[in-house]
Amino acid sequence: MLLAIDIGNTNIVCGLSENNHWTEECRIHTVANKTSDEYEVIYRTLFASRNVDLRQVDRIVVSSVVPSLILPICEMIKKLFGKEPLVVGSEIYPKLNIGIKNPYEIGTDLVANAVAAHNKYKGNCIVVDFGTALTFTALKADGNLLGVSIAPGLKTAMASLSQNTAKLPNVDIAIPPSCIGKNTTHALQAGIVMGYKGLVEYLLQEIKSELEGNTTVIATGGISKLMLPIVESFDYHEPSLTLDGLKIIGNLFYKQ
Repeated sequence: MLLAIDIGNTNIVCGLSENNHWTEECRIHTVANKTSDEYEVIYRTLFASRNVDLRQVDRIVVSSVVPSLILPICEMIKKLFGKEPLVVGSEIYPKLNIGIKNPYEIGTDLVANAVAAHNKYKGNCIVVDFGTALTFTALKADGNLLGVSIAPGLKTAMASLSQNTAKLPNVDIAIPPSCIGKNTTHALQAGIVMGYKGLVEYLLQEIKSELEGNTTVIATGGISKLMLPIVESFDYHEPSLTLDGLKIIGNLFYKQ
């Protein structure tokens, strides 16, 4: 059984894979100042509620874009499983089947996305990840990761408006009935959600022109499902793409 943990800025997502199939997935809020003891209580409770036998977990892979949480999460893993996890980072990138030009700058979640996309779709790929940040990862058919485009995520943009204006509230991210909002909630949703539809489609068009040739576009991340009905450029929706990439990386390194 393999445990994959993806530590993001908003959520920590973990998945349990048995015989190469996900059997459990769970998501908790990221709290950067929590201790390893606190995370141990959370995960011990989660696993117990799902009747997970911790002794069956023999491979553990961790990705983090929150540096301060790497040590507490690794300490939590040692307490729960008595094992050292494989932490995804620049030192392992040369052993992957993708090429990375700036290994010390790219997020490990984006590397996991690229590994999963290249493994599954082979040709040119663009991974659009709707998280705290909205990222577009461009990957050539030969596995060369060309680079990334980054914009604020939809929830991040909405929260920024609410925090930096006197009268605008923080409303739910949802598709509005019209691009012309008739009230404050619909006005914000029109500007953010429908505005991001244009941002996504334009950037995909430009990135595709630079990649040259047929390109597969994969949507992933927490808000991706919301955008599926209004963005026509997506070929596939892979909500567990990051975990899939971590699983591939873990299987590769634990076989060595």
